[in-house]
Amino acid sequence: MAARKCRASGLASPAVSVLQIPVQMSFDDLGTPLHEVTFVVVDLETTGGSPTTSGITEIGAVKVRGGDVLGQFQTLVYPGESIPAFIAALTGITNAMVARAPRIDVVLPTFLEFARGSVLVAHNAPFDLGFLKASCESLDISWPGFDTVDTVRLARRVLTRDEAPNCKLATLAQILHARVSPTHRALDDALATLDVLHALFERLGSLRVTTLEELSDFSEQGTAQALSQQPRATPPPSRQGSERRVAATSPRRRTGRGANAGVSATIGLWPLARHSIAAI
Repeated sequence: MAARKCRASGLASPAVSVLQIPVQMSFDDLGTPLHEVTFVVVDLETTGGSPTTSGITEIGAVKVRGGDVLGQFQTLVYPGESIPAFIAALTGITNAMVARAPRIDVVLPTFLEFARGSVLVAHNAPFDLGFLKASCESLDISWPGFDTVDTVRLARRVLTRDEAPNCKLATLAQILHARVSPTHRALDDALATLDVLHALFERLGSLRVTTLEELSDFSEQGTAQALSQQPRATPPPSRQGSERRVAATSPRRRTGRGANAGVSATIGLWPLARHSIAAI
């Protein structure tokens, strides 16, 4: 009836406005905050550069989440071949040291259990993951398909060439003031990589990269694209540390070198090594 009255009187029908109600984002939409992610930083020492012709001599790893070191993994590995003299001179790992160490078929399942459910981090990740994947294949073990972070790739997207002339671990550890210096031993290098990772996370805070998903997207971008996102009003980060620290997105390691905060069990794999697992 109202519509007929409008037409009869020559009046236009009233406009209908639609109220747009914003849709609340779910936690899945927001992503996983970096401080809630369990990272396992891993480093390997090997007899050479190719997993098809060389073997693993040492594995070192650190598990961390939300600023707490949950556990450490370290063991020598018998590589099944002689260690070349120049490799022994570089790493300090000799044939005598690994002669009675466990073989990779014993070590690898234990490491995979240690790292289960985590995001793997490595400096030049294709190298370390290449050896781990090759070992899984040779032992007929399914590779778990970890999410991974490569600190070399990440550093190239965060640091300028003026800050870092190269992305070697020793260079980044010095520039970013890592508390542990790399020594070409697996656990030391994993701890140094962890410090580098946290320093890079602090730089990412100013770019609003705060979740694992955003980190993955950012890592896939080209260097020029990543740098173009930096706020122009923000001065370049100082070599003495980040101009802006974002504690929520940078889980700083709160324990000292070699400490095992939260570790509930320590299992010896080899007299010169240790394996620590936290109850999570």
